[in-house]
Amino acid sequence: MHIVERFLNYTRINTTAVPLAGKLPSSAGQARLARLLADEMRALGLDVEEREHSIVVGTLASNARNGEHDFPTIAWVAHLDTSPEYATDTHAQIVDYQGGDIVLNAAQNIVMRVEEFPELNQYIGDRIIVTDGTSLLGADNKSAIAEIMDAVQYLTSHPEIEHGTVKVVFVPDEEIGLLGAKALDIASLHADFAYTLDCCAIGEIVYENWNAGEFRLTFTGQPAHPMSAKGKLRNSILFAQQFSAMLPGGERPEYTEGKEGYFWVKGIEGSVARTVMTVDIRDFSGEGYENRRHFIETLAASFNQLHGENTVQVDYKPVYRNVAESLQGKNYYPVELALNAMKAIGIEPKPAPMRGGYDGAVLSEKGIPCPNLFCGAHNFHSIYEFLPVNSLEQASRMVVEIIRTARRA
Repeated sequence: MHIVERFLNYTRINTTAVPLAGKLPSSAGQARLARLLADEMRALGLDVEEREHSIVVGTLASNARNGEHDFPTIAWVAHLDTSPEYATDTHAQIVDYQGGDIVLNAAQNIVMRVEEFPELNQYIGDRIIVTDGTSLLGADNKSAIAEIMDAVQYLTSHPEIEHGTVKVVFVPDEEIGLLGAKALDIASLHADFAYTLDCCAIGEIVYENWNAGEFRLTFTGQPAHPMSAKGKLRNSILFAQQFSAMLPGGERPEYTEGKEGYFWVKGIEGSVARTVMTVDIRDFSGEGYENRRHFIETLAASFNQLHGENTVQVDYKPVYRNVAESLQGKNYYPVELALNAMKAIGIEPKPAPMRGGYDGAVLSEKGIPCPNLFCGAHNFHSIYEFLPVNSLEQASRMVVEIIRTARRA
């Protein structure tokens, strides 16, 4: 099966993650895609485990003829879900791109304009996979699934290429908290290191990302009838608004870039009596992250002194850590291996600090070093998401080259 056909087949299955679903996977489509991938891997001759929570693990056995101990076991990880920004079905289309704006949907006048997306100019003469403007494309992360599966297909049809054991791992619900990676039993993989393909343009490689945490702040008020509210009414909605206004105004996602950290008020819901506000904190440095955590906790303590004990209750949870902490010393080898593989097939590596998280951050913290490689797509989480076919194909070549040249560090 050609890689483009693979990718398009995967996009036809709606795997939108559902926040607060209370189950893993959070949507039935993810389970459906997991079963399809299990069947496809079996057809390629892999040993396949269909685990709890629609986690699928395929094993391509080592074919090393001499010195098998010199070949590492590499895990390739991709996520089944797509982001919940749009829950509609994907209707992908392929454009033979010769430059200019791309009309995604003439009936609804949805156009991807070069003025807004100048990176399109890099792909003149390429075929580009786009949406019809009403959904995400799902290249995050179905392009990675297609690339990994295509690479495995290539290896099974070219047994002359010696390689170590290859693990293929598909997990659910990355988009809503890296939940599948957190549920994965990594010890059972027996992997020396791993890779995800969950960053953007061709050549990108991530070995540094956020430290991330989440605060859930619960504000308690006191309802009263308006006719006799004076001195009695305590409005928890206004408490939450006041707390939000006390956060540093310029340290929000829309005002930051590069390695600048932020506070992100990402949800407020409630009534006069009770309001819950969710605040994310992000920072690349451990010290900066702890300073942000301390700021929220100190602000909450001051807020309770101002408005009364237990006006705001604070619940904190860490989400993921900066993968750079886990890719030092001998654990840097998978980064070096990937950089060399890209160069070998004519791709210029583009290291990029990632203003986000990915499954590999969880795996690295658990003990399997895991850099993040390009899948080739642009504009994740947007109806303007697009995937150049050449980038899709080159990512698969990169996977094969890494597997072909990997040796134990």
